[in-house]
Formats: sequence, C-alpha cells, structure tokens
Amino acid sequence: MHLWHLFLRRCCCCCCHSQTQDEEGQPSKRKKSSTKSEHELPKLPKLPRAGQTNTGYDSDYDGNAEIIRVIKNNRMKEEEPTRNNAQTVTSQPSRHKESRDNLNKLPRLPRVGQTNNGYVSDDDGNAETFRVKYKNMVIEEEPTRRNAQIDTSQLSKPKDSRDNLNKLIKPQSSRKLFQELIANTDFSRVDTYVINAGKELKRKKIYSVETIAQTIINGTTNDLERLRAVWIWLCDNIEYDVEGFLGITKKVYSPDDVIRTGKAICSGYAGVCLQLCNVVDIECREVSGYGKGIGYEPGQKCQGTNHAWNAVNLGGHWHLLDSCWGAGTSDMDQRVFNKCYNEFYFLTDPEKFINDHYPAEEKWQLLERPVSLKEFEKRVSKSAQFYRLGLTLIHPKQCSLDTENGEATISMGLSEPADFTYTIYQCNGSKKTELSISRGLLTITKSSMKLRVIPPTAGSFEVELFARAAGVAGSYSHLCSFLLKCAKPKPFEDLPENPSLCWGISPDGYARGLRSCEYGGEVIELRSGRFELVLQTARPLRVICSLSHKDLDGTLAKRCVASQAEADKLTCSVLCPYTGYYTLSVYVRDYESGNGNHKSAASFLLHCTSNPVNLNELFPPDLSSKCGPGLTTTEAGLSQFSHTGAIVTAQQGKCNITFQNQQDISLHAVLSKEQRKLSTYPLSRYSFVNYDGSMVTISIALPEPGSYLLHLFGNSTHLCDFIIQNSSDISCPPFPGTYSTWEKGGVLLEPQSGLLEPLSWVRIRVKVAGVYSVHAKAEETVDLELNNRQEWEGKVFTGKAAQVQLMVRENENSVQRMVLMYFDVLKPQK
Repeated sequence: MHLWHLFLRRCCCCCCHSQTQDEEGQPSKRKKSSTKSEHELPKLPKLPRAGQTNTGYDSDYDGNAEIIRVIKNNRMKEEEPTRNNAQTVTSQPSRHKESRDNLNKLPRLPRVGQTNNGYVSDDDGNAETFRVKYKNMVIEEEPTRRNAQIDTSQLSKPKDSRDNLNKLIKPQSSRKLFQELIANTDFSRVDTYVINAGKELKRKKIYSVETIAQTIINGTTNDLERLRAVWIWLCDNIEYDVEGFLGITKKVYSPDDVIRTGKAICSGYAGVCLQLCNVVDIECREVSGYGKGIGYEPGQKCQGTNHAWNAVNLGGHWHLLDSCWGAGTSDMDQRVFNKCYNEFYFLTDPEKFINDHYPAEEKWQLLERPVSLKEFEKRVSKSAQFYRLGLTLIHPKQCSLDTENGEATISMGLSEPADFTYTIYQCNGSKKTELSISRGLLTITKSSMKLRVIPPTAGSFEVELFARAAGVAGSYSHLCSFLLKCAKPKPFEDLPENPSLCWGISPDGYARGLRSCEYGGEVIELRSGRFELVLQTARPLRVICSLSHKDLDGTLAKRCVASQAEADKLTCSVLCPYTGYYTLSVYVRDYESGNGNHKSAASFLLHCTSNPVNLNELFPPDLSSKCGPGLTTTEAGLSQFSHTGAIVTAQQGKCNITFQNQQDISLHAVLSKEQRKLSTYPLSRYSFVNYDGSMVTISIALPEPGSYLLHLFGNSTHLCDFIIQNSSDISCPPFPGTYSTWEKGGVLLEPQSGLLEPLSWVRIRVKVAGVYSVHAKAEETVDLELNNRQEWEGKVFTGKAAQVQLMVRENENSVQRMVLMYFDVLKPQK
C-alpha cells in the first residue's frame, strides 16, 4: 500500500449537537449563568439575532433573506429588558479580577461600519468604527473617539438611529466572495503576532477568554484582521481531541476547559470561536449540522447532526469558517492529531463549503438556491487540495456512478499541470480490499485528467483520487472519493505496472520537452507484433525506452525496443513477442545536460492481439540508445543519410547505407550478431566501407538470415547503431579484408567479392586518391595503371597464391608499400 494511501482525513465530526443531552454529552445550547460574578464586566449591547420576536421585531423571510425590521418605535424601550431575559447561546465564563484589570489596560479597537448613528456597513469594509453605549436610548460616544474622521457622504441617515442598529441582514448569497474580501490583504503580520502571542499566553498559563481575545487583536485595524487573529489562535493552540472522540477519555466541551487543555472536538472549536468573536465585537453564530469527515463514505445517508462550525458577519456580509478542520488532520488508526494548518476553511465560499458541510438550518448555507439534504448526500466531497490545484469536476457530477459495459470514467479539468494517483477498493459490507491499480487507466494531459475504472467483478467499489502540483516532490493529497457500482464486469486482463501511473504523455513530460504524439492515454491496439511510436519534441532530448509484459524478462525486454533521438522528434520501435498488454515507458533528459539522469516523461499501454514476432526476430543484444542517425551523428558532421531510421531491411541479404562526411572524420563500422553458424570468415568481412570524397557508402552482404547490429564509430567515438534485418536464406560471400590504411579514402570498384578463384586472371579496378602508385600482389606483383577516369586498373593472375594484396606507394621516394586490403584465393578443387 502506498504511503499516500494512509492520508489523514479531516477531523470533525460525530461530535456535534443533539437537541437534548446530559452534562457529559454535547450541549446544543449553553445555559446562561444564574448568578452574576462581582468581577464581571458590564455587558456590551448585543445585536438582535435573526428571527428574534417579542422585542419589537418581526421575522420577514422570503426564502433568500431574513430581515429584522423595526415596526414600532415605542417598543424600543422594551428591548433591553427583553434581551436581558433572553436565553443566550453560551454561558458567560467566569471572569477574574486580574483578567478584568488586564482588559482595562488594553486598547479597545473600533468595529467596522459603526457610526455615531448606530451601525452602518461601509462599502469598502475598512471604515473606522466606534463602540457605543446605550443608556436611556441616548448614544454616548467615548471621548477618545469623538473626533474620529469618517466619510459618511454616501451613507444615508435614517430617522431613527436604531433602525440601522437593529437591521440584521439574514444570511444570503449577495455577499462578498472570499477572493473579494481578502483582495490585497496580507495576513502575515497578524499571523506571526498571534502565533507568538499564543505561545506567551500559554507560557504564562493565561486561559481567560477576554485576556486572550484582547491580546491577540492588539495592532489589528479592522474586523477582518480581528477575525483572522481569532482564527489563527484557534488553529495554532487547539488540537483535535482524538482520544475524546474515540471515547478513551472524557470529551472536553466548555470553552474554559478547551482553552485550558488545548483540546476540543468540533463543538469546542466552534464554542471558543463564538466567545472570542463576542469579546472582539464580531457578530458570530455557532452552526451545527452534518460534516463529511471522519468515517464518511461516498453516498452515505446523513442522520442527525455530527459537526459544528461558525458563521461570521463582516461588513454586512455573512461568511463561513471551520477552525476544527482548519487546525489539522487526525489519524484514528494511530490515535494522533497531526497539526497541519488548512487555509481553505477560513471564510470558505458557500458554493464550496456546501460540498461537505450541511447546516441544520437552511439559512446558513448562504446560497441563493439552497441545497436539499438529498442533493447534499449525492454531492462530491471535494478537499481543499481540489480547489488549491484549480481542478474542475467534469464527470460524474455526483459521488456515485454505475458502470457502462463493465467500466466507468471519472474526468476533471486542469487549470495548471498536476500529478495524479488513485486507489480502488472492493467493498464487502464494512470490509474493504484494495485492488491493483491495473484496474484503472489514468490519462493526464495539460488540461484534463481521465480515469477509466474496470472492476474485476460485480459489486460495489470505492475510488479515491489524489493529486499534487506537477513537478513537486512529496506525497499526494486526497481530492475526492466515488462509490462505483458494477452490475456486470467485462473480461479484462490485468495491466502491467506503470511507473508514472498515468498513460500517455505526462504533465512532467511536456515540461521536460515533449510536444505532441499521435497517441493519447487510451489503449493502443496492435494487430501485429511491430509498432513505431513518434514523439515530437520542443528541444533536443536524449531518450531511453523500456518495455514490460507479464511474460517478458529483463534480458528479452532490452531486445524489444530501439530508440532514436533526432533534433525535433523521438522514435521508438517496438517488437512484441507475446500477445497481451505491454507498458512502453519513455524517459528523457536534455541533450545538453551531460550525464544527468533520464526522467519519466510518458507511458503508453499497448495491446497486441495477434501476430507476435518470433523470439529469433528480436533486436540484437547490446543495442544502445543511439539508434539510427540522430543528434550524435549530426554533431559529428554526418548528414544526408540514405536510411533515416534505425532499422534497415536487407534485400536478398544485401544493402547499402550512404551519407555525407563533411568534416572528413575517421570512420569505422563494426557488424555483429548474437548467434551465427560456424563460418570460415569473421563477421567483419561482411561489411565494407567506400570513401568517395565526402560520400561514404557502407555495403552489407550477409551470410545468413537474422538480425544484425551495425555500430558506426567516428574518431573512435560511438555515433549510432543500425539494425539490419535479413530474412533471406542466400549466403553472400565476404568482402575483401581491409586495414586501417584504407580508411584514408578509396573506392573498390571491382571485384566486390573477397573470394577469388585460383589459377585465374582477375580484373582489379579501384579509386585511391593521393598516392604515387597502386600494385596488386599474388604470385607476382602487377602495377596498376591510372586511366582517364582517375581509376587504377589492371589484371592479376591468382595462380596458387593464398591471397591477392592491394598495395600503394604514397610518393616516388617511398620504398615501403602499404597494404590496403586483401582478397582470399580459394583452394583448387582436387
């Protein structure tokens, strides 16, 4: 099992409010204190909550917005006593004298949108605001704030200042999106300060909500920064109570206990968030509902509530946040909490939040068109990583899908390159069995991802998808999961392992220089055992290709692939000796990168259905990655090859390969074959090189059928290999044997055969430039004459000599004759 398979799921969940619970359960509402502490601070006026009645407010709910309206001005005097008697969401924490003293020393920061006429939202969300006290319905500003400058030119003044104070906008969709809210906002200063302040508060063992709140908002300038301070403190100082969730220890509920122990389940996070927001004058609600967290399975039915989070009002717009899921992840198997900050759940857009958070009260969806519970159950739960990578789910739109013709497809759109992987489980009740990844076909392009899943049997399966940014090392993060139901499986052979997991050119492959290919990630069906893959490149690349099959061992696999690298393309020739599925893997590196490692760029799935090649038709062993003319031959100055591919087919055992040698480098060709019959002559006698100025011709005459390897060297450096395939049974005679002196230049015109009949006259015709004289030596030495075509020609009698040697004198003063080549004379028949 891969390491990423043990990904850590979000901590939330079955921790949430029920309607009636005992003291050890999770209270849906905390009781208000029956007695008031003598050290308690005077209460700040609270804004009325949505739906409040019997206080001069009527609920007006049109399905999208709930507005609390003032309907009678003469009821305003009744508001305060009614509010004092109202049941509150949370109990007041005990307040100690030293906490109060600390609070009085800290500056009170203004609220966003507050004016001396009450509370009015300012469009830019950053207006300086005031705290006001109400006494006998008279607004008294604090002296230190009377001179504050506020631009109210665009704000309308109601007749009664309390009209604005009491207008609570019901959660609605006409709110700022997260991107709009934090545009050009840098939280690094606030985050750093809060983290350091939290450490200091913990060191001093300060657990007072008021002290913590006033300390962490020090230096903040608006409600957004104050909320950020609350959020960061929660995520950094409270960890999920795994043992409490598992029932090993008693769960911690009250805010005081949560702060003191530094542990909480979801309701504890939400409760402390509510209290901290109340202290810093941010309107906040604790929202209970259903969360797709620990233990969630795709398509699972929601029963009751199991999670809690918060909603906050900033600048007249409601937003959602979940500090429990933002703090980290929990590994229930290891019973540990992993502190791993997740920014995604800070003021998450409702359209994304609804995928895994379903509030008990519909209004807290904050959507123009609320989602039904049934629709929520069908929705795909998408992780933060899904949105961080800019992914779009194309198919399916729901978390469960059925196979068609024995397979199903999951596809996504990409805004940036990404790497993907997946796991497939077969579900049998509560038991899950992980299947081989060969049951999936993953294809990734620059703009899309597609996964074909082919279940081995009928039944239910769970498919989990993971991803990471392309080119980034490290583990994959969970994206989403799907429930797959298969009514009737299709016959399907297990696929070979794929080192890059996805089929076709990978996103990394494009980054590493590949451009395009005729084949994508689909199965490439082959009706014969021969296949050629051509990949266009953006720059010169070196390439290594490998082939795998369930019945193919490593030694044979090397003889099944020939790779050729040219300036603008890569060519891979493949031989399939068996039917079935093959993985063709392509590894590349920049041509100029020296001796760096080749990296995976593409993988292709081949399916050979018929006519596999015979094992004796495989490529020769010891085949290099420099097959055919390419980058190395071009760099050496060789050009205009008669055969531009790596594979050359001999006709009746013969072929010629020609090219230009513009830089006049020293060339040498070596012919080899894995196995051959017993022969009198070495294989080197079956290739011959002619040098006619810059034109070079390599002639091949083969003694038997089979695959041969022609190695071409220039200035003692290996340049490339040609694969010579010969199906003819004709046995060609060898060429004359040559010495290194022949490599200086010459053309043998006749005889072409290296075997001469005994006791016979043989005509010799040859071009040798830059020499004084040419001679043929058998029993006697014959001087060849230079004709008007600049050819040396003459006749020599073989007699009973064993060889006829062709020799030259470089100049008139040369005494020594240099041997260029020799011909063997057959023995006379008795």
